[in-house]
Amino acid sequence: MLNEKTILIVDDEPRTLQGLKRTLDKWANGEFNVLTASSGEEAIELMHNQKVHILISDIQMPEISGLQLLKRIKEHMISPVIIMVSAYSEFQYAQEALRLGVINYLLKPIGKNNLIEAVEEAVQVVAKKERMGIIERVVDNKLIDINKQSSTAHETIREAMAFINHHLQDELTLKEVAEYVHLNPSYFSVLFKEHAKVTFSEYVTRRRIQRAKELLIATNLPIAEIAEEAGYKTAKYFIKIFKELGGVTPSSFRKNNVEKNLAKY
Repeated sequence: MLNEKTILIVDDEPRTLQGLKRTLDKWANGEFNVLTASSGEEAIELMHNQKVHILISDIQMPEISGLQLLKRIKEHMISPVIIMVSAYSEFQYAQEALRLGVINYLLKPIGKNNLIEAVEEAVQVVAKKERMGIIERVVDNKLIDINKQSSTAHETIREAMAFINHHLQDELTLKEVAEYVHLNPSYFSVLFKEHAKVTFSEYVTRRRIQRAKELLIATNLPIAEIAEEAGYKTAKYFIKIFKELGGVTPSSFRKNNVEKNLAKY
């Protein structure tokens, strides 16, 4: 389960609302914050003040229907994973709900197992969205181009890249990698640049900085430990290289992307 995530249940029927909350509170076992709202307006106000990761909403409510609620939150760039709830007679709304990004559609009366299965599926979607968010922010377009080229590159260069990728924390000299693939260092250097379109040194640096970005966003490790994990002996040198390649310090990168993460999710 993901920690510090919020589920919001929206329904104008008090008994249904409390029943769903009791089921999810028991399932979550304190690992999710389960909130409730009795109207669309209340839900929108709550989502402006707190990040909601999973939204479970009744489709038929007075004043603002579930579909209107979905349209409103999309207008405000709020993007929870959505589960819609309805009675059989309202099933014609399913197509519109799916168009608005609903991942699941539950029919009343809702069985506990069906509810939990739907929420567990939503949890996986939240995790995937967060992973994709991290990937988008750490991606190095030059590395993407290199990876595309590597599929048709010399087998020896592919082996070398795989070795580098698995040993970023180590010192990694050109001579050492050349020996690993049984080539003369000078020839290996030329061959690597010919196929990767960057020098051996630039490739190692870009891979290390990408690894550092992943750790800066996904962990709370101190900068010095991240420097070490990325293969740098001193934090000072790591910060210098990181800033040269990315334009900001590691601390600024982390701060900016944590704020983006909070705003997006």
